[in-house]
Amino acid sequence: MHREGYKLILITAVVLLIFNVIGYLYWFPNTSTTILSLVISLLLFGLIVQFFRVPHRTLSRHNKQVIAPADGTGVVIEETTESEYFNSRRRQVSIFMSPLNVHVNFHPITGTVRYFRYFPGKYLVAWHPKSSTENERTTIVLQLANGIEVLLRQIAGAVARRIVWYVKEGQAVEQGAELGFIKFGSRIDVFLPLDAVIKVQIGEKTQGGVTVLAELPEASWTNNPNR
Repeated sequence: MHREGYKLILITAVVLLIFNVIGYLYWFPNTSTTILSLVISLLLFGLIVQFFRVPHRTLSRHNKQVIAPADGTGVVIEETTESEYFNSRRRQVSIFMSPLNVHVNFHPITGTVRYFRYFPGKYLVAWHPKSSTENERTTIVLQLANGIEVLLRQIAGAVARRIVWYVKEGQAVEQGAELGFIKFGSRIDVFLPLDAVIKVQIGEKTQGGVTVLAELPEASWTNNPNR
């Protein structure tokens, strides 16, 4: 279980236990209703526990590959203008994370955190076009050893109400290591160089730390393009 879930799992267990005890004593003492209450409580508790699970995986690690930062489904693959940091055209890949996905976030590359910002905001549904600019979010820019930069944006959705991050500017990070956690459904946008070769498709399922999101061509790897 992920450490971000310890408190919520404990609170849920205590609340459900108290509810069922009081319910049995005062509200629904008959056997069939008590069993139904227990079944519903166990299902709810199981959903909370599975959300905070941490998978055991063989991580993908390669300097020229950008690895998926999260479990989920590819919902956007397009060329767009990134206006917060690059102020230029980039290739965007977005992954939607449903409440049933693993919600640990992973570093897609090995490098250094060049830029970090947290923005409080709204809680529009994660697939809303304005969610990437109006929702609660973080922006993290990672720089490879050759100077190429990759931008990630953690975006809270309508259900997700807390973004957690484990980075700060100047920190060295390793591909596949934990970047953060978003609770109960959300989205991650990844902004790549235009010459990155995208390896996923819209609708494709991704595994954080495993699925190859994109590859940087040899020219991009050996030459540091201007921002």
